[in-house]
Amino acid sequence: MRPSRATVKGLDRSGNEQQHEGAGLLARAFQHEIDHLDGTLFVDRLRGIKRDLIVRRIKKLTRAGKW
Repeated sequence: MRPSRATVKGLDRSGNEQQHEGAGLLARAFQHEIDHLDGTLFVDRLRGIKRDLIVRRIKKLTRAGKW
């Protein structure tokens, strides 16, 4: 489960520091986009049987040329 609040910090094109805070859906979107930047996939956050089922399904679709 993800935190309901998130703060992101970065630099704009001019090199000025920027900081934005978000709650609820915006916090979740911030965290999702940071995952993309870090190279984290949604299956990396799953555990147990759910992860195994999805990984198997992806492999099957890949073999069929549909992924």
